[in-house]
Amino acid sequence: MDDEEARTRLLDAAEALFYAEGVQAVGMDRIRAESGVPLKRLYRIFPAKEALVTAYLERRDRRWTASLREAVTASADPVAAVFDWLGRWFSEPDFRGCAFLNAYGELGAGPAGVLDVVRRHKAELRALLGELVGPDREDLADQLLLLAEGATAVAALTPGPAPAIRAREAAHVLVHASRAD
Repeated sequence: MDDEEARTRLLDAAEALFYAEGVQAVGMDRIRAESGVPLKRLYRIFPAKEALVTAYLERRDRRWTASLREAVTASADPVAAVFDWLGRWFSEPDFRGCAFLNAYGELGAGPAGVLDVVRRHKAELRALLGELVGPDREDLADQLLLLAEGATAVAALTPGPAPAIRAREAAHVLVHASRAD
């Protein structure tokens, strides 16, 4: 096993365990056992748990954002597509809310690398929403971000598409009201 394969196996194990059980509940020895990567190699690739958490969140951000962008790009109604995509995500059997807010909730502002990834992820989502509604509609993009984040928080407690459906309805009202202005 080369370092790239070991890195992938470590990140796969970290993502599954951290998202399902929480960052603090999962130790590095558990990641080692689940990944099959020797402890010495684990610490050579990720010298500290913070480095592994940061890498896990960065990879998740790339996948999550790319999937959402693909969904909105393929849609005639990209704002609605955001909430339709969220509804599908909320319906996944292993859905446990926002991995970024979960990590921040556990770790707080402590690890700077983790906080940076969380902030960057939320800024990327806000930027995407801004692109969808167009220039000079900053307030609308902020409102849509609040709807998406709120739906995600509600869905973490009551999984399924219902929070996304309600948020989609509210987004529709906001978008049409902003056009009337």
